[in-house]
Amino acid sequence: MKKWILAIAVSAALAGCAADTTTHLPAGVKLIETVQLTGDQVGIPYKKYQLANGLTVILHQDNSDPLVHVDVTYHVGSARELAGRSGFAHLFEHMMFQGSANVADEQHFEVVTEAGGTLNGTTNTDRTNYFQTVPNNQLEKMLWLESDRMGFLLPALTSQKFEVQRETVKNERAQRIDNQPYGRMNERFNQAFYPQGHPYSWPVIGWPEDLNRATVDDVKHFFQRWYGPNNATLTIGGDFDEMQTLAWINQYFGEIPKGPEVLPDPKTPVELASTRYISMEDNVHLPLIRMAFPTVYASHGDEAALDLLANILGGGKTSLLYKNLVKDGYAVQASVSHPCQELACQMSIYALANPAKGVTLAQLEQQILDSINEFEQRGVTEADLQKVKVQFEAETIFGLQSVKGKVSTLALNQTMFGEPNKIAADLARYANVTKDDVMRVFQKYIKDKPQVVMSVVPQGMRALIAHPDNFTPQPLTVAQTAVAADLPLSTLQSTFDRTSMPPAGPAPKINVPDIWTHGLANGIEVMGTQSSETPTVELVIYLNGGHRLVPVAKAGLASLTAEMLNESSQKRSSEALSQALEMLGSTIDFSASEYQSTIKVSALTAHLDETLAILEEKLFQPGFTEADFIRVKQQQLQQIQHMQADPGYIADTALLGLLYGSNNALGVSDMGTLASVAGLTLADVKAFYAEQYRGGNAKIVTVANLSETALLPKLAGLSEWQGQASVLPPLKPFPQLSGGTLYIIDKPGAAQSVINIAKRAQPYDATGNYFKSYLMNYPLGGAFNSRINLNLRENKGYTYGARSQFTGGAETGDFVASSDVRTDVTAQALVEFIKEMSVYQQSGITPAELAFMRSSVSQGQALDYETPYQKAGFMRMIQRYQLSPDFTAEQDKIINTITKAQIDALAATEVDIKQMIILVVGDKAKIAADLARLGYPMETLVL
Repeated sequence: MKKWILAIAVSAALAGCAADTTTHLPAGVKLIETVQLTGDQVGIPYKKYQLANGLTVILHQDNSDPLVHVDVTYHVGSARELAGRSGFAHLFEHMMFQGSANVADEQHFEVVTEAGGTLNGTTNTDRTNYFQTVPNNQLEKMLWLESDRMGFLLPALTSQKFEVQRETVKNERAQRIDNQPYGRMNERFNQAFYPQGHPYSWPVIGWPEDLNRATVDDVKHFFQRWYGPNNATLTIGGDFDEMQTLAWINQYFGEIPKGPEVLPDPKTPVELASTRYISMEDNVHLPLIRMAFPTVYASHGDEAALDLLANILGGGKTSLLYKNLVKDGYAVQASVSHPCQELACQMSIYALANPAKGVTLAQLEQQILDSINEFEQRGVTEADLQKVKVQFEAETIFGLQSVKGKVSTLALNQTMFGEPNKIAADLARYANVTKDDVMRVFQKYIKDKPQVVMSVVPQGMRALIAHPDNFTPQPLTVAQTAVAADLPLSTLQSTFDRTSMPPAGPAPKINVPDIWTHGLANGIEVMGTQSSETPTVELVIYLNGGHRLVPVAKAGLASLTAEMLNESSQKRSSEALSQALEMLGSTIDFSASEYQSTIKVSALTAHLDETLAILEEKLFQPGFTEADFIRVKQQQLQQIQHMQADPGYIADTALLGLLYGSNNALGVSDMGTLASVAGLTLADVKAFYAEQYRGGNAKIVTVANLSETALLPKLAGLSEWQGQASVLPPLKPFPQLSGGTLYIIDKPGAAQSVINIAKRAQPYDATGNYFKSYLMNYPLGGAFNSRINLNLRENKGYTYGARSQFTGGAETGDFVASSDVRTDVTAQALVEFIKEMSVYQQSGITPAELAFMRSSVSQGQALDYETPYQKAGFMRMIQRYQLSPDFTAEQDKIINTITKAQIDALAATEVDIKQMIILVVGDKAKIAADLARLGYPMETLVL
């Protein structure tokens, strides 16, 4: 877990009180704690209750948007598993979405999506959580859904569902681990880092052989052991009636019987007798070294000091590792962090070697150790302490910007530590760290201590490893059962009818941001809205152009120039600028994409003036030094080389070329190619800066807790920005697509095949055929329970996810249906893709799908404007495409009046497989023969 998640306030304390006996509560519901804010305190007010069966309930009121976020967190992760039985907690995350006694298979997804909501679940070593964000009139439905799977899952858990989800998990592993560069590094590292049999020594997703030996009875026993209400926390945040919500909670959850007693796992310190070396060859370009020292556990008294030590050693451009490894080009990246989990933490270090320097991992290891030794001589400064404390304050406040973030924090603190209100104590921990504390933990946990050192090198390049392996993990004795406890055998009979889904309440009023627009003295348009939820300012400057402004031969120049603007100015070095921003708790980031260059500024309102002064320095007085250029260019080249090992990147890059042609900017990645970036010069960067970063290209969007009149004077420095708007070069003719042609790119050894079915389509519009095509595609491949995903993922078990979507820009757009599928079913998956698309093209949408789409898309708008960046994105669409501020009202009208005939007509023209090309990236030796039998013209591409 990340450090700063543990704290969520910058005040010294919050007011807490005991149970309020004057409030009439439902029978069996007990008020445990009330936390309120006073004065200018910043934090999360809440009330904590407990039901008679042990279920903990936390309620947080936030009336700023008409939505609720519902989270159920169970104190069970992979650490609760037994040896040889890994993957159960994560597998159960999947099983919990497969229906229960009163909720049909796939109905959970359908109900939440039709309500306009979003949902998911996550599993880590220590907990599993399930969450939904929905319009607030859907709250009772969410409690019905969550309670049914807590109390009534087992009657609906079948062998068929189990087998499908086991295949889905295997697909997830293949996509996220086996088919990714460095994907298997973590699980291999943890085998060496933790003692044999330690619950963190196996991966959360599980070993494949453990998943294969699991039975449906094992899964049922795991549920009975860990999924009782007394091992769960229900947290709700948003706009709701508290007493009505408590009544619903008591009704739906109160009768679920208490599960077996759950005790905390022991926090046994991890100890290494000597340094362990391990290594791995992988399909990577950049050699990587990873090192870690055992330390403490989450919320230990030394955790905060260790966090500060990690920041000094490798926390950005002001750190020792940056100075000694990255600045001089020995490493493309290097970092130190101190990740903590419930039972253990580690001081984690990694560095990606720069092949251009010819450095070995043994040399990098020594440079890292030298940097650690340098710290002892350097010591800790007051600036080190102040910087981290300010960052802690800022990240805490920014963490309050969404209901989901606040609910997740409350649930996590309750689950891990039994106290949602850890904020004051956590603040004090970090505020009270001294120089002596940091030096003490360095001596105790790091200096001359054993560690685990892992080398990851490209295939066939073992000569680069840091040291020969001296550790081999031993096989575990497989536990005879999935759980070690007596299990409850009773079957719950509900006291009321759970078979009927509760109705929705009255539709909420959607709060579209109140927008103001103003022109600076130089004509730059500023569009803004005031948001008083947090004392923060988000300001985004968009510059028309980006990659589209660059000649194809210089592809990558927009990105390279943006990265150069993240470096030194004429006044200060990169390190000095980073230090200045860190001391303010602010961030300024320059980036570039297909059609625009972007400058994102995030600041606490109290530090906005100082932050804008740094922005103006970086923007108007860039350093553009030769040393920065050499380093940043080399990093971009190595990043491209690294990405070429990723099948997804290969597919995306190839598809751009096929759709738009390699002679067009749109047909080449905005990162550029190895050849184009290698040819770029510092003069090119300066010329593009002069062309792109002009006032005439700029428009500004801002969300702040300041009024228009208070904010605009602070932008006076930007009103001096001059320069005419740039003109985009004309696009060359696009290539003629050979519809129905299947292109293959060989990726030997790929764990999965990446399938893309695509064509060019219409550019963006808010209320025309582009928007209507989005509605048309929604039941085909735009929602989780779409035809494509339900077929390929839920019914066939071919993939972790499948989808289709329209993407449109100012000039053109495209339609892409895509999925990463198991290698052995590549041809079968393609057949199913084409079958679903062809049937939809010919038969169109069903009345039920039309009703579902209308409900889901229209109600989902209640979630669209919650966070500052959501508000900023909404305003940017108005600004970029010159839309009416009330364009969403016209969209609502279209959603509610578009007919089946209109959608069917769009499907007939826009989902015609004969107009589309097919691209497959995978192991050609294993997939080509089956694909050839499908009868499509086939071509092999070489990138």
